This record gives sequence, C-alpha cells and structure tokens, in this order.
Amino acid sequence: MLGCAVADELYARFPQLPEGKLTRLRAGLVREEALAGVGERLGLRELLRVEPSTQLTPSILADAVEALVGAVFLDAGYAPARAVVLAAFGPLLDGLDPAGPAKDAKTELQEALQARRQKLPEYRIVSVHGAAHQQSFEVECVLAELGLSASGSGTSRQRAEQQAAQAMLERLGR
Repeated sequence: MLGCAVADELYARFPQLPEGKLTRLRAGLVREEALAGVGERLGLRELLRVEPSTQLTPSILADAVEALVGAVFLDAGYAPARAVVLAAFGPLLDGLDPAGPAKDAKTELQEALQARRQKLPEYRIVSVHGAAHQQSFEVECVLAELGLSASGSGTSRQRAEQQAAQAMLERLGR
C-alpha cells in the first residue's frame, strides 16, 4: 500500500520521467532509512512500546510506519491511506530533485561495472553479531576481477551491503 501510494504521487508529480527513474525515486522514499526518518518526524519513537531490553532501531521505526499506513488502509480504504502517506512524506516528496541522482550505492556500482563490461560484485557476509532482534552485519564487497574488496556494516544485511558498495565506489574514485 505504501509503495503504491508513493508511486501514484510520483507519477502525478513527474509524469514526464521514465519508468526507471520513477522506480528509483520510489525506492529511495520507501527504504528503511527514509521510513525511519518519517517515523521520527511523526513522533512514533515516543509512542511505541518495546521490551526494556529491546533497542528501538530504524528497522522497527520503519516497520511501524508501514503498519500505521496499512492500518489506515484496512480501516478506511485507499484514499485516506494515500492522504496519510502524502502528509507523512510531504517534506521528502517536496524536496525531491528528479534530475539528481536517485541511485543507491549498489545500483551505482553495478551500473559502473556494467558500463566497463566487468563482472558484478559479490557480497559476502563476514560476520553477524548480536541477538536476533538486534543484529549487526559486516559484509564484504568483492570485485574478484580487479582484486579489490571493501567492507561495510549495518543493522541489516542490505544496509551493510550498501555501505560496502559505497566504500567500493570510493575505492574506484567515484
């Protein structure tokens, strides 16, 4: 529901943009970091009850935003849920620059390698630490063809992979 409402609004705002660009803009808005920021702006951190031993992570905040939108959708339908999404995401939507880069680090790295006709990176989990609900991942991005590697860490595998890809882009001078 959330992704649909965001995609609907992006198409309404930028009907001239190609599908790929709209998809990247949508992905940037509904990723964990953006959702967690929305949760912070909505004050969800103060409203959520978690076990005392549980840290309120960006992942939990992002899930809460999705649950909130889903609850409105189930209770009132698409139009009210879309209105909630537009109100909650207003600052992010208003600040979008459709001409600017909307690619995440993994996509940017993949496209750079494809342009050079090089093999795609391999992402390897180096380590996982912490309890199941508070894990920390360390990931290595490997370009075997070039003999290069870079690492990243994060509270999810995806976040760690993004950091590793960003570190690899920096190693490649991008």
